[in-house]
Amino acid sequence: MARILIIDDEAMMLDLIANILEREGYETVVASGGKDGIKIHRENPADLIITDLIMPEKDGLETIMELRRDFKDVKIIAMSGGGKIGSETYLQIAKTMGAIGTIAKPFDRKELLKTVQEFLEYV
Repeated sequence: MARILIIDDEAMMLDLIANILEREGYETVVASGGKDGIKIHRENPADLIITDLIMPEKDGLETIMELRRDFKDVKIIAMSGGGKIGSETYLQIAKTMGAIGTIAKPFDRKELLKTVQEFLEYV
């Protein structure tokens, strides 16, 4: 089954997403921020990366740009609950930066799984 890297600065969100995906048979790896996520991906590349956008230190947009620069074929799903300009705006920017898909927080289990499965069809 596919290996999925989840990047989010909220421990509860990391646990929630990892639990949902692991119940479906996916292997998950978690990172508490963009810097750690990139390091983990460099050491052992994932089939798919799910990254939050609003994070301290290295935000999701910076993370997407660096991953896209160094790993041209990496599959990235951006997720956001919003911020000063709203989640839809952040998610649209993430797509222009190289995310192949987006998911707005809060999301339900079915929505997450549908989005993940859509982009892992060819793994």
